Amino acid sequence: MTPGQLRAFAAQLLSQVETMGKNINLDQTVIEKLTHEVAQLKRLKFAKRSEQMNPEQASLLDDLIDTDIAAIEAELQALQIEPAASGKKQKPKPTPTPLPAEFPRTLIHHEPDNTHCPCGCALKRIGEDVSERLDYTPGVFTVERHVRGKWVCEDCETLIQAPVPAQVIDKGIPTAGLLAHVMIAKFADHLPLYRQESIFGRAGLAIPRSTLAQWVGVTGVQLQPLVDALRDVVIGQQVVHADETPVQMLAPGSKKTHRSYVWTYATSQFSETAAVVYDFSPSRAGEHARNFLRGWKGKLVCDDFGGYKASFELGVIEIGCMAHARRKFFELHATNKSQIAEQALRYIQLLYEIESEVRDLEPDLRCRIRQEKAVPVMDRLHAWMIAQRDLVPQGSAISRALDYSLKRWAALSRYLDDGAVPIDNNWEESQIRPWAVGRKNWLFAGSLRSGKRAAAIMSLIQSARLNGHDPYDYLKDVLTRLPTQRASEIDQLLPNRWQPISLRKALCKEAYQ
Repeated sequence: MTPGQLRAFAAQLLSQVETMGKNINLDQTVIEKLTHEVAQLKRLKFAKRSEQMNPEQASLLDDLIDTDIAAIEAELQALQIEPAASGKKQKPKPTPTPLPAEFPRTLIHHEPDNTHCPCGCALKRIGEDVSERLDYTPGVFTVERHVRGKWVCEDCETLIQAPVPAQVIDKGIPTAGLLAHVMIAKFADHLPLYRQESIFGRAGLAIPRSTLAQWVGVTGVQLQPLVDALRDVVIGQQVVHADETPVQMLAPGSKKTHRSYVWTYATSQFSETAAVVYDFSPSRAGEHARNFLRGWKGKLVCDDFGGYKASFELGVIEIGCMAHARRKFFELHATNKSQIAEQALRYIQLLYEIESEVRDLEPDLRCRIRQEKAVPVMDRLHAWMIAQRDLVPQGSAISRALDYSLKRWAALSRYLDDGAVPIDNNWEESQIRPWAVGRKNWLFAGSLRSGKRAAAIMSLIQSARLNGHDPYDYLKDVLTRLPTQRASEIDQLLPNRWQPISLRKALCKEAYQ
């Protein structure tokens, strides 16, 4: 090599070393942050606490701490490929408690595909390894007994054995079915872990809630890449619905709660792709919406909340919600029997009758009918509102209702020019309903991490429902396939692309015929 080539090669190596150094520093920073978070959570769990909360609320918090610790330790394990050598004695792992002998067993054998040694001799079976995993169907525990035969070549003494099947929780006892059941019970049926512990006890095995919490934490970490892919699906749409709802969150290090928010982002009801993503945030600040949208410049269907205004300045197109405008007049008519409000409701009712007519049509045809029928109604409504506004007193309830619509008229009218855009945000409000039901059961989120985990798993569950899937069947199959699924093919497990096992088998059979 010439001196110039050597210098170029040396510069290339130095650049690679610098890049690797930055990656190592970044990983070390994340490890230190998570380690510190574990220490804080453990101190919060094991330190002396005052008796300000009732026992059930305290137990809920303990569940969340155990879940957060398990999730953080799973993330640490993924970041730290090789444990750092230390002079400390390794803590012995606890011996797992044998599963009850009275539970029915399902034998699953794992044998090598080839029982011939590379040297040409036939292998001889000399033994087996047996492991047991706990499965659950509603009301009944069963045990999967995995038997892995050991095969050896008598000539060269080569030992061959089928590999251990990949699991979401490595070396744990729960099957994908049991994990799916716990997740559905907690995040779809809103059953806290202490209630699940009691239900399992009646079925014959009381699984400690601390163990259930660890399962939830690890499973949440494993499902996160799928949730990230689901977010990309939603952001890939030109029309997105957005809304937010308050959820109480326990303040770190105290027994008091403060108001946090769950932001909901969903594809349009007119889109071929059905998906919803929840984003849990500590406040209602608009920066959370901007961080989620991250450069997206489509059409956002939302109410008049000020947190979205900065996104509109960055290129997002605002689509107003006619249902919110209507609600102002409806409340006024319901309380005061206002004739002006009644007339506004009649105009808006005409618009919804047209929407009922075009709901199931193709976007182009929907847009054309809107232009023919809805535009004249909107023009009359706008002119009527302007005339009425000049007649009513400033500051009155009816003036505020009129101002709400008049100030947002451009956003409220944009649906007329695009058949893919809905007239209101009611579709989104129905997607946020699971949180309204859930918070009546679990009262509050125990931490920001637990809130984000709930948002992630509930995103998958609600998206599965939107696509007509049974959430349990979907989650069980995903947790079965996830450990061996290639990262480049993770989108095959998304609710909008997932297919039940029976359908996959039928398609494979047709392909071979």
